[in-house]
Amino acid sequence: MMKIFLYSREKFEFVDEIKKYLGETVSKAKVEVRGDFINYFSGTETEKLALEIARIRVTDVNAPFAYSESLYGEIEHEKRVLSGNGSSFGVLYDGFKLHGILQSLIPAEERNLDSIHIILTDRLFGTFDEEDLRYHARVIVCGFPSIISTTGVVEAPAKPREFYIEKQLLGGDKIAIEDLKKKFEGQFIDYDDPRMPDVLKGYVMQAIFYHVFREAFCEDKNCRLYNAHWQEEMIHAQLKRPEFCKRHERLAGLL
Repeated sequence: MMKIFLYSREKFEFVDEIKKYLGETVSKAKVEVRGDFINYFSGTETEKLALEIARIRVTDVNAPFAYSESLYGEIEHEKRVLSGNGSSFGVLYDGFKLHGILQSLIPAEERNLDSIHIILTDRLFGTFDEEDLRYHARVIVCGFPSIISTTGVVEAPAKPREFYIEKQLLGGDKIAIEDLKKKFEGQFIDYDDPRMPDVLKGYVMQAIFYHVFREAFCEDKNCRLYNAHWQEEMIHAQLKRPEFCKRHERLAGLL
């Protein structure tokens, strides 16, 4: 039987809702929630991991990734994040390098086609785009394991153009920016948004489709597997019904 392992920190209270959804949607799989991925596989041995993760910070969004010597403060900060006593907010990591680090933690007995590992994290990661030569934040990196960023849900798909124009005029006025968010309320997913769990369900399905069928995305904007670049597109694809296009609905029936 196929097994789906969901990893998340305790603060992601919605993980049980996602587990229930998978139990109803992927009937041929057993779903297990395991807690934080790194703590699950490495426990408190985080010294080496902190150094490795500190080294994959993106220091220049306009240049391809290059390893650099990490500062003492950056390594100590990563130790605090790994222990649950710090936040990675404001840091961008290289998504493929992060994937490589996490993949190396999975034991050999769980590296098989019947095991799907999906990590929910609040770390923000991105990938370098060779077309416009800059990094872009991402919601998901599919693979073994697949990594889904809750911060990426908020920051990766673009908000309405008008939002950015008005935000630029406000400078760094945090109170005014919060008022601006209220003006555009409902048009994008924000932190602590009650719609976050439903959006994440779609990205979890993208990870599963990638593992089973080797395709994560769909060109149909009405399908949950659509690779949205705008918040409006993401909200539409993830919250409307039916969930999938006809083709992916048939494939979902095989899961």
